[in-house]
Amino acid sequence: MAVHSRRTFFPGWRALLTPLIMAWAVTTTAIAKANAPATAESIPSTSPKSPTMPESQGLVKANGITIAYESYGPKDREAILLIMGYGAQLTSWPIELCDELVKRGYRVIIFDNRDIGLSTKLDGAGKPDIKALIQAKMAGKPVSLPYTLDDMAKDAVGLLDALDIKKAHVVGASMGGMIAQIVAVDHPEHTLSLTSIMSTSGNPEIPLPAKPEVFANMPPPLPEKADTETIVAHAIKLSQALGGPAYPTDEQRIRDIVIRTMKRGGNDRGGEARQNAAVVAGFYDDRRPKLKTLKIPAVIVHGAEDPLMSVEGGKDTAANIPGADLRIIPGMGHDLPIALVKTFADAITSAATRATGDKTPK
Repeated sequence: MAVHSRRTFFPGWRALLTPLIMAWAVTTTAIAKANAPATAESIPSTSPKSPTMPESQGLVKANGITIAYESYGPKDREAILLIMGYGAQLTSWPIELCDELVKRGYRVIIFDNRDIGLSTKLDGAGKPDIKALIQAKMAGKPVSLPYTLDDMAKDAVGLLDALDIKKAHVVGASMGGMIAQIVAVDHPEHTLSLTSIMSTSGNPEIPLPAKPEVFANMPPPLPEKADTETIVAHAIKLSQALGGPAYPTDEQRIRDIVIRTMKRGGNDRGGEARQNAAVVAGFYDDRRPKLKTLKIPAVIVHGAEDPLMSVEGGKDTAANIPGADLRIIPGMGHDLPIALVKTFADAITSAATRATGDKTPK
């Protein structure tokens, strides 16, 4: 397979960037909105089988917007902030991972990024032209965005402030990994350690997508209005395309996530487009110079078979953070398989332990 950098590959794919790069929304592909909007009091927290229930949940003001969050574990513990990827609500974090981290002695915070789930929808900002954005970025021209990943990093920091958390171990997946990196480099006063999962450094030479052939047969985008079964079937197909060969898609799990997402209100095309614009710009914003200045423990996790974010992005991120620990997982694609929950928890707590010591309850 030919290797393409973003500079040479993007033009051929034109506006297909949205379904390609943004396929991480697979686990929350509930684009259609639920009939009744959810409220903070009606948010379904976890499945009945979940061993961990949130200590608190709700809506807080942060960085000028409202953010929906859930908090697991006692409030007097060190916090781990989990930042999700594009188009995905907090429902996409495996509750088993939250449970595992709580068992290891931490408090865990998950939340909806802006324009997703129950957090503020910036409808007044309009719907950006992604194709024009790509062309301008490639030409080195300035672009106007509704917001950037820097703004989303400030949201994360604002959430910590609203919850009276002075510092946290910051973790992000995919787009969330980029945001976590920005939190670490631009807000060191809030960051104890960094774990970046299936993300990239902003190096424009990293191939994207990693395996173009996987996306050639992607299902078409969902219609604006789709019934539940159509949405679930679409999410399963995307998950199968993005997953790695060693970890088959759990169809029932995808169904459960989509249903819970829809009960919380689903997502909307305008919000996803605005997040899309932020992450596309983020692909062109080279974070390597700032990453080289980090002085905190960092662990970089990447699937060896990731068809979306090239494993080279993980390697490059680790190579530019002094002392970073790189963990490449054989057979993993662009997802968070339940079978790897302890592997992810090991990575996160490895960085955390290096920063502040072991917190496992005795």
